Amino acid sequence: MKHFALAATVLLVCACSTGRPGATQTSSLPGHGAITLTVTPNPIVAQKVSGSTYDFPFDVIVRESGGHPVSITRVTADIYSVGGIKIGSESYDAAKINALGFSTNVPANGELRYHFTPRKNVQDDRLFGGVYGDVKAEGVDESGTATSATVRVTVTR
Repeated sequence: MKHFALAATVLLVCACSTGRPGATQTSSLPGHGAITLTVTPNPIVAQKVSGSTYDFPFDVIVRESGGHPVSITRVTADIYSVGGIKIGSESYDAAKINALGFSTNVPANGELRYHFTPRKNVQDDRLFGGVYGDVKAEGVDESGTATSATVRVTVTR
């Protein structure tokens, strides 16, 4: 019985440790380029295409907040189920962002907006009840100093 109670407690802690939707984490150095990130909508609303295929449209707004231009090198979205189990990932490097028609150069104190619509197969609709993701943008300023920002999103149907 003690093992069951311990296992239940561990599962509860894992399920509750997904973080707060919309919470942003940034990494930058004073005196260099810095970025902040917003994802809209949050939660991301899955749109059924057919069968078990869904589109997940969302916008990523990258703002430069350090007073120095930043070149975006990558935007990633990692998707997790209850307990933090990674169930998917989508990555856009600078070349792929440019190929979609978007700039990767954020002017000092400026912003860029990217629209993404990844299409994914979801075999079990129950996943929508506990799915969350981390969207991360990475970049470098004109001196080559790295900066990044991550925002937590939820996904719903």
